[in-house]
Amino acid sequence: MNAEIEAIEQVVRDAEELQSDVAGFTGLLTEEVALVNFTGIRLRGREQVEKVMAQALRTPLKDVLTTNELLGVTFLRPDVALAHLNKHVSDGRTGALTFVLVKDEGAWRIALAQTTPVVTP
Repeated sequence: MNAEIEAIEQVVRDAEELQSDVAGFTGLLTEEVALVNFTGIRLRGREQVEKVMAQALRTPLKDVLTTNELLGVTFLRPDVALAHLNKHVSDGRTGALTFVLVKDEGAWRIALAQTTPVVTP
């Protein structure tokens, strides 16, 4: 499983590095991806993610950058994994980020990305 974990770690790094590259980022996603962003906006399908992401990158949101801290990987099946992450936003916010990844034609792709803001009491 070490090679699989390394491949998933690379997807996590790529998702961070490509956060301002619509084609690059959406290339990491399955066609039917479900994505819920930090503000609770729910997107369904790679095409909708492409459209919304392109629109967002034409606004001041393009300057809000994030870093992903991978906490661990859990395999549900050999071809399905959960990646548990902390998402650190350049404006000081933190989120709990979960990726559900599936192995698709030999490559790991994000089938679900869910970010929940973390609030410190």
